[in-house]
Amino acid sequence: MDHAYDLVIRGGTVFDGSGAPGFEADVAVRDGLIAAVGKVAGRGAEEIDARGRIVTPGFVDVHTHYDGQATWDQRMQPSSWHGVTTVVMGNCGVGFAPCSPEDHDTLVRLMEGVEDIPFPVLSQGLPWNWTSYPDYLDALAGRRFDVDIGSQLPHAALRVHVMGQRGADREPATPADIAAMAAMAKRAVEAGALGFSTSRTLNHRTSDGKPTPTLTAGEDELTGIAMGLKAAGRGVLQVVSDFANPEAEFAMLRRIVEASGRPLSFSLVQSPIQPDSYKILLAALDDAVAAGLPMKAQVAPRPVGVLLGFELTLNPFSFHPTYRVLADLPLAERAARLADPQARAALLSENPDHPVRNLVSNWDRMHLMDSDSPDYEPTPDSTVGARAAALGVAPEAVTLDHMLKNGGRAMLYAPFLNYAEGSIDPAYRMLTHPQTVPGLSDGGAHVGMICDGSFPTSLLTHWTRDRTRGPKLALETAVRMQTADTASIVGLFDRGRIVPGLRADLNVIDYDHLTLRAPQVAYDLPAGGRRLIQRADGYVATIVAGQVTYRGGEPTDALPGRLLRGARAAPVAVAAQ
Repeated sequence: MDHAYDLVIRGGTVFDGSGAPGFEADVAVRDGLIAAVGKVAGRGAEEIDARGRIVTPGFVDVHTHYDGQATWDQRMQPSSWHGVTTVVMGNCGVGFAPCSPEDHDTLVRLMEGVEDIPFPVLSQGLPWNWTSYPDYLDALAGRRFDVDIGSQLPHAALRVHVMGQRGADREPATPADIAAMAAMAKRAVEAGALGFSTSRTLNHRTSDGKPTPTLTAGEDELTGIAMGLKAAGRGVLQVVSDFANPEAEFAMLRRIVEASGRPLSFSLVQSPIQPDSYKILLAALDDAVAAGLPMKAQVAPRPVGVLLGFELTLNPFSFHPTYRVLADLPLAERAARLADPQARAALLSENPDHPVRNLVSNWDRMHLMDSDSPDYEPTPDSTVGARAAALGVAPEAVTLDHMLKNGGRAMLYAPFLNYAEGSIDPAYRMLTHPQTVPGLSDGGAHVGMICDGSFPTSLLTHWTRDRTRGPKLALETAVRMQTADTASIVGLFDRGRIVPGLRADLNVIDYDHLTLRAPQVAYDLPAGGRRLIQRADGYVATIVAGQVTYRGGEPTDALPGRLLRGARAAPVAVAAQ
């Protein structure tokens, strides 16, 4: 029997990515593209009953770190468990190309430190079948994925490749260095890089504790590289910075955009050290955009926080002498020994000083993750400190008892960005600003401390349905934010909307039952490496290029995702609409 379409999604409430309210319609797909939206008479070779469900464009995550995982894995989980159909990696100036053989360990240790991906995972997982950045893209082009993958040229790799140890040591670039980096940046975007990224934050260090090579790169260097993109006539710029002096740092970024004309986005969060700086930056962003400059901020839809536990990179007792003696034991044996009254008493009596003490033992900022569906806007009375005070015991005792649950697998959540006020009202102000897009999920990174690849699900569940402590977002707004808006800032205009002629990247979602599961630990990286994963219930189907890649949260055999080489224009007929 002949079928008019490859796939028809029937009777769902369509949120088309434009920001308009949902409407009931069928969506038909042919040859990887959306063929019709409305009442579709023709049959599909496959049909999905979406009555009572919502239908959205596939989510576009513009801030991930799958640079390594994409070379050994076909599924970009956890992102693809959360409705993401396109990821952009190579953010924050870190990645693995270009790279000469003698610099392999330098880049691995940088990624290990910055993004918490263990050295053995990367050293055994990376095939290193490239030297130049175009070679790296060629290596990825031969692979198949469950999402489309876009890549950016990372500044740290570029700097070390051109300058060698001088680059790693953060020496100033010479005019010849800058010219060489600009030429390589031009070739990278001509070969298919979506853009160029850099880092200017002290939080980014190698596993040896050294700052990232790009931390103090001069304005002349950044401008020179941006001019390489200008010469190519394509490519975006992505920046993460501490913004210690927000006015001066933003003014420099603005000058780079004025000189190069290339679109730039920067990471924006509320810092507990400078809790009002984000307001200064939003005002400066408004002024720049009013002057016609293509600038945006990437913001996080919930607090950025670390997960702590005996199975993870850090826990509140990591530096206690009693724990350090047991740290290398298998988890089950370690948990049993820590539950012993004598070991427990010794552990609780110790009070070591260490560099990350404020992160792992700030009891009034730490919460027990004790639900199958975690709360990412916890109330002050749920902190470890508050619970301990209510029980009349030491917070260390509450923490230890909790972490020993589930065979030692229970976790703690310590939000440290976007939560200086004890709520995510600052995130709301950032999310609803007209010059921002949701991002910063860091999917593929921070595998032992952070699991934020689930940001897209949080944006739908918490912000449009479940929030009780402040204003919410309209569902159509949240969908637009992480589809059309995110796609547009990296130049992917062939997706992000449910419009005939655009790419058939779609989600069918049981919105009423969409639920985040608690983070878990899996040991499925190369060399048996550990990573945090997080899944969700309620994704009925995820579709990439017209093929169903996930049903009910489980992967199918379809791997239609490919490397994206450069920006994508909307088809002429669609652009004219």
